[in-house]
Amino acid sequence: MNSDVLNAARTAFPASTGTLTLGAVVHEGACAPEPLVSLPLSMMNRHGLIAGATGTGKTKSLQLIAEQLASAGVPVFLSDVKGDLSGIGVPGEAGDRVKQRATDTGYAWQPAGMPVEYLSLSGKLGAQLRATVSSFGPLLLAKVLGLNETQSSVLTLVFKYCDDKGLLLLDLSDLRAALRYLSEEGADELKEYGGMSKQTVGVLLRELVELEAQDAERFFGEPEFDLDDLLKTAPDGRGIVSVLELQDVQETPALFSTFMLWMLATLYHTLPEMGDVEKPRLVFFFDEAHLLFDGASKALVDQVEQVVRLIRSKGVGVFFITQNPRDVPAEILGQLGHRVQHALRAFTPDDEKALKSAARTFPKTTFYDVEETLTTLGIGEALVTTLSPSGVPSQPFAVRMVPPSSRMGPLTADELQVRIGASEQVRKYAQEIDRESAREMLEERAGQAQEAEDEAAAAPRSSGRAPDYERAPRTATRKTSRTANDEPAPRRGRKERGTVEQILRSPVAKSAVNTLVRGLVGALLGGRRRR
Repeated sequence: MNSDVLNAARTAFPASTGTLTLGAVVHEGACAPEPLVSLPLSMMNRHGLIAGATGTGKTKSLQLIAEQLASAGVPVFLSDVKGDLSGIGVPGEAGDRVKQRATDTGYAWQPAGMPVEYLSLSGKLGAQLRATVSSFGPLLLAKVLGLNETQSSVLTLVFKYCDDKGLLLLDLSDLRAALRYLSEEGADELKEYGGMSKQTVGVLLRELVELEAQDAERFFGEPEFDLDDLLKTAPDGRGIVSVLELQDVQETPALFSTFMLWMLATLYHTLPEMGDVEKPRLVFFFDEAHLLFDGASKALVDQVEQVVRLIRSKGVGVFFITQNPRDVPAEILGQLGHRVQHALRAFTPDDEKALKSAARTFPKTTFYDVEETLTTLGIGEALVTTLSPSGVPSQPFAVRMVPPSSRMGPLTADELQVRIGASEQVRKYAQEIDRESAREMLEERAGQAQEAEDEAAAAPRSSGRAPDYERAPRTATRKTSRTANDEPAPRRGRKERGTVEQILRSPVAKSAVNTLVRGLVGALLGGRRRR
């Protein structure tokens, strides 16, 4: 090993207790058995990028950094898209590859599992993660629905109207009810807001139906996930790793990626300022980060950039994990202080262009040809540059990463269910809550309007009083309707709610039905639910 390279590495990464070990320096095919390269714990809120082609070791690098953060008392949130990070909760096994890697890097490897809470958008693989439609906001929801700028502006108008009128948008049925009301009998109320076309409303309603067809209705509602639960530590002082299991909702990437962004944006708006600290309050890892930005509007990208730029002062670090640095918009990439770049492949002209683009983003170095190095890195090796505690980026070094201490593979289905069954957090969010919101309020308003119309139709006219036998059927029908609603049947699913809305206009009937359905929901936990 070239002594100049080692000395430069020792200078760039001085020995310290407040660091996370990454690995040993590699140069010209040789690996020095000294795990010099590290990340300063105090700089983890300066954000980072872990990138590389498929199969080059990105997930293991994520796991390595996350478990060391947890061991240092820092809570961690990470998304598990493919299901191979659930093993972070159990100790790893000292197999031949682990022993060889530990020997190559001079690392004193010890098996250790981290304290873990599992989260799930479906509620099947962990604590149910929900958000209300109101807190999600029109900008993020527009990305989920795939709306253009005109449709997004109409959605923003609907949110503004509901805020002004005190109409709570808790779930998708509330938003659907608001859209229908404002496109029909409530259209005159929108004149001061600018109005909206029925064609656009039709598009929004169709997109909502498509979203509900993907079972997205269970992601919206109450109780909303309390993000303070992401900031907890275990009794032994280690940070809790919150793993969002996503393998059962992979068909809705826009939804789950935007949900993670909602969590980050909410933390930004709610956490107090911390300034520079010895260690971060929380670190986020966004796996498959390209899903955040595919088809994203400029407004959304601007919002992400603002959050990433400013949330560091709240003590929160953000790491994006993706195949190519170009997957992350340039204005956001420029905010990422740490880089762990695994191998890139250049099989096509586009790949070649991406390789050159990635190479230009690294600081200058006299020890490596960056382009050549990026194509010759082995599995579990990366080109690394970090921010020093003084804020100066290090020159890049090729690094052979040390092995994670936890299991490098998923839990079995039985192991996962045992952990879920023992989780207090799972029980905390299991029971869905249904309270009066926009849909119920608009139904009541429609019912009052119908009653007023019926009374006006039944009142004596100036031309003469209608005979009793002509008015009797109307009175009898209304009484019969009230009597029938005294013993309501359980509500049907969301897709049939249009019919239900016409029937269940009595507040007494709605209350009875809501009580009945809430009881059924508790018994049917885990299946398709209806508030």
